[in-house]
Amino acid sequence: MAKKLYVGNLPYSVTDKDLEQMFSQHGSVGSAQVIMDRETGRSKGFGFVEMGSEQEAQAAISGLNGKNVDGRNLTVNE
Repeated sequence: MAKKLYVGNLPYSVTDKDLEQMFSQHGSVGSAQVIMDRETGRSKGFGFVEMGSEQEAQAAISGLNGKNVDGRNLTVNE
């Protein structure tokens, strides 16, 4: 069953595609979405990634939580 993860403290430059590539190293990614501000069109600095299974989700959490990306430490959790 797919598992949805929250990804916080993203650099504003990160796109949906970047997010998908980051997480695909830890398993199959069903979807990856950076949440955008409707008015400005800028990233809000967080997003959601759907991993293929519980094991892949746990691998992504342990591999990416706290990881430094462009000077910001990611927050990854369920």
